[in-house]
Amino acid sequence: MHPPILLFLLLSFTFHTYAAPVGQGNKDGDMDIVKKYLDDFYSSDPVIIGQFKTKGSDPMTEKLKAMQRFFKLKVTGEADTETLEVMMKARCGVPDLGQFVLTDGNPKWKHTNITYSIVNYTPDMHHAEVDKAIQKAFEVWSNVSPLTFKKLETGTADIIISFERRVHGDNSPFDGPDGILAHAFQPGPYIGGDAHFDEDELWTSQGGRGRNLFLVAAHELGHSLGLSHSTDSGALMYPTYSYTEPSAFKLPQDDINGIQAIYGKPDVAVQPTGPTTPEACDPRTTFDAVTSLRGEIMFFKGRHFWRKHPQLPDVELYFISLFWPSLPATGIDAAYENFEEDLVFLFKGNKYWVLNGYEILSGYPRSIDRLGFPRTVKKIDAAFSDPESGKTYFFVGSKYWRYDEITHSMERGYPKSIARNFEGVGPQIDAALYHDGSIYFFQGTKLIQFDHDSKSVAQKTQKSNSLLNC
Repeated sequence: MHPPILLFLLLSFTFHTYAAPVGQGNKDGDMDIVKKYLDDFYSSDPVIIGQFKTKGSDPMTEKLKAMQRFFKLKVTGEADTETLEVMMKARCGVPDLGQFVLTDGNPKWKHTNITYSIVNYTPDMHHAEVDKAIQKAFEVWSNVSPLTFKKLETGTADIIISFERRVHGDNSPFDGPDGILAHAFQPGPYIGGDAHFDEDELWTSQGGRGRNLFLVAAHELGHSLGLSHSTDSGALMYPTYSYTEPSAFKLPQDDINGIQAIYGKPDVAVQPTGPTTPEACDPRTTFDAVTSLRGEIMFFKGRHFWRKHPQLPDVELYFISLFWPSLPATGIDAAYENFEEDLVFLFKGNKYWVLNGYEILSGYPRSIDRLGFPRTVKKIDAAFSDPESGKTYFFVGSKYWRYDEITHSMERGYPKSIARNFEGVGPQIDAALYHDGSIYFFQGTKLIQFDHDSKSVAQKTQKSNSLLNC
């Protein structure tokens, strides 16, 4: 998951969509993009490319196959829509295949008591805030390895941290606001281990506007210790930036495995563990919440969600915080689409948020008691809205409530028993979805399709991830 690298360039997402086989681009500009991308990031070394080579194929096609394998795309040798979309994302400037190291073999520090110094500070933050962010970033790695870190006020440190602009003497100039955020060199003498942050960015200790210094530094210092890019989209060492509330940040298991492969495990009785990136078609996959949104379906799981578009064959996994930095970063409890008003409701604990498209409406979050729930209800397990009747159903434990979207009021006579009125479904529902005239109840790894008109189970043998094309 972590091949050797020379330099990491942390970048933000951009999205574009194209479709063209290699050699048959929609326009010359498309072909220029394909060729430049493959030349920049995919080695022509026959030892590397040769593993994909077939008789009669040309080098450009072989490079494209190598790129598709690296990003876990369908290996077609053609620059299809999905492949070109990946090519158009902002990314690290280091090739994905090939040897780019400062030292022979896998670079690492020969000692575990590593020193660092901060030679200058960004004016965007108080010095104490910068010191705290950098210290916390080092703790991310010391908590899961035998490494220790000490800040030096004088003398030469192993890792030198600085804020720089544009050309700054290391043959890797910054590019102004956005794009490249920072870079770091892997362990070694002289510049080895040093981390540089682009001063043209707005650095912050918070979320929202600007870039969170702790998150960027934690990633960069991973490179300073010898880690490279991970192909795990949920890993800290994945090439692109996404915001997570720092107080809720937990180092993913992929990164723990990576640093321990270099330096070993910490000397503690209970070894630290971290979250893993969910896989859509894992037979053990369960969901926190599921909802439709203007024809798409969104499946929430931990700090991620999958988007399924009806016209695309594959689903895409994203961080919740990438789309909605102000939402809770993990664990959405329930969600549903109000078809009449073109709104989506998201629930976490005793609060809820409302989306218009992908925009959170102002004035949220609000307490769920404003919807008519008693104060004894602390969270919603699942919800769906019936577009024909305008009624929304909320499931809590073994009971459910019904809400009238037209009058904006909770109906009298509720809660009622789930077992009595949704026979065959049972209590403890993880998520619910109204889709194509049926109601889908997600319970663990099982999916129950329920016919609302006949009030009976239509199909009960599906896997919970069957709607994800699994």
